[in-house]
Amino acid sequence: MSNLARKFQQQQQVERTVQERSIIKTRKHWLTPGEKVIGLVFTGLVCFGAVHLISNQAGIYQVNKDIQEVQTSISELKKENNDLHVQVSELSKYERILEKAKQMGLVLNENNVKVVHEK
Repeated sequence: MSNLARKFQQQQQVERTVQERSIIKTRKHWLTPGEKVIGLVFTGLVCFGAVHLISNQAGIYQVNKDIQEVQTSISELKKENNDLHVQVSELSKYERILEKAKQMGLVLNENNVKVVHEK
């Protein structure tokens, strides 16, 4: 009987090892396929958001640069206009006009002078 008991015991050990091997073969994965898809979608959205954010910042930078250039050109034009306004006021003085008229041979006739008022 000891041989029968030993064979029975060996069969049980073989069955245990077969069961252990089958358990080892069916390991559980860390992430399921659905979780992997969700992770990829999330990663894609984060990358898209980052690229979109950087693109917007570059656009804002360009617009600010253009605004500064326009403001600079406006200030230069204002300065030039002020200089021209001063020049016009200097050239339109009565004494200068009278001197230029005398150089051209014109004579001042008090009876023939009409006053024009500027608005």
